Amino acid sequence: MDSVDCVVVGAGVVGLAVAKRLAAAGREVIILERADAIGTETSSRNSEVVHAGIYYAPGSLKARACIEGKEFLYRYAEARGIEHRRCGKLIVATNHAQDETLLAIKARAAASGMEELELWPAERAVELEPQLSCTAALWSPTTGVIDSHQLMLAYLGDAERFGAMLALNSPLERARVTGDGIELEVGGAEPMQLSARVLVNSAGLSAPSLARRIEGLDEAKLPQGYYCKGNYFTLAGRSPFSRLIYPVPEKAGLGVHVTVDLGGQCRFGPDTEWVDHIDYDVDPKRADVFYAAVRTYWPGLPDGALLPGYSGMRPKLAPEGSPPEDFVVQGPGEHGVSGLVNLFGIESPGLTASWAIAEEAARKLGLNEAIDPLG
Repeated sequence: MDSVDCVVVGAGVVGLAVAKRLAAAGREVIILERADAIGTETSSRNSEVVHAGIYYAPGSLKARACIEGKEFLYRYAEARGIEHRRCGKLIVATNHAQDETLLAIKARAAASGMEELELWPAERAVELEPQLSCTAALWSPTTGVIDSHQLMLAYLGDAERFGAMLALNSPLERARVTGDGIELEVGGAEPMQLSARVLVNSAGLSAPSLARRIEGLDEAKLPQGYYCKGNYFTLAGRSPFSRLIYPVPEKAGLGVHVTVDLGGQCRFGPDTEWVDHIDYDVDPKRADVFYAAVRTYWPGLPDGALLPGYSGMRPKLAPEGSPPEDFVVQGPGEHGVSGLVNLFGIESPGLTASWAIAEEAARKLGLNEAIDPLG
């Protein structure tokens, strides 16, 4: 049986960030990806937003990782020539009953260390975005958009430069904890067995089910996974907005919001659709819900202007109707298995927080030596 120092399962944006972090620390790293390309699931089916760190519970890993990750991401994008735009975002109240909610959002963000939100009257917001209708707004100057695929390629390139290897079409079927490490059974066209000292489960949507296939890991310490689907519709024609527009958040997400991608395409979403299996089809009938939601802040949305776009899946750790869960970076201190880190519930703002999550995973493994993240 071949031996390897570190195995990272999942070549999404977080898995690739973890691989870069471990490889930069001088560790031998193999990245196992069951698909035939990197980032084919959650990492490529989102809004590509660089989040500012507004909505998350003060003291939570989500809040800290988002704010830390945002600052790194802008520096990294500049250093690597990754296409991005710090365009800013307006969070809008569409009736006076929501005005107080904006104040609560601002206070919550400040408690997490994100203090640059500005409360604007409706007139100022409409002056910036003339098609907008609102009663008040919060302006977030540090929100932006980024090319997620370029980001993943940069992480992968850095990891490979430090010696990491990517194995596509290589699903991890099962694993077993031994006295010397973790034995892995890898499937695919050329199945193999590996022995690893370190295993990082960054399998995204499949992370909880993969963890249950690790013999010797106490299943009682593992969360249940749930799927929340987010659908997107694109706008036919030119975008009326230059910045991101978000309504006051809903329970399960941030509401049907506006993003303008780096090519100038305007899209709306995601909505929230709880499902029991992975399905990326977009039902055109859901457009009715989108028209109603968007017209609360853009009354001028023309009939027939919304076209089905794409969808993504959020890896949730709690069922529909439950409060949002924090990111879970579960290491030996939590489950008792040396060398194993499980990443659970890494949904939004996972892209923004990717490097901070990688640093957290390294800490769980006892890799506390500093590295140059831009190196």
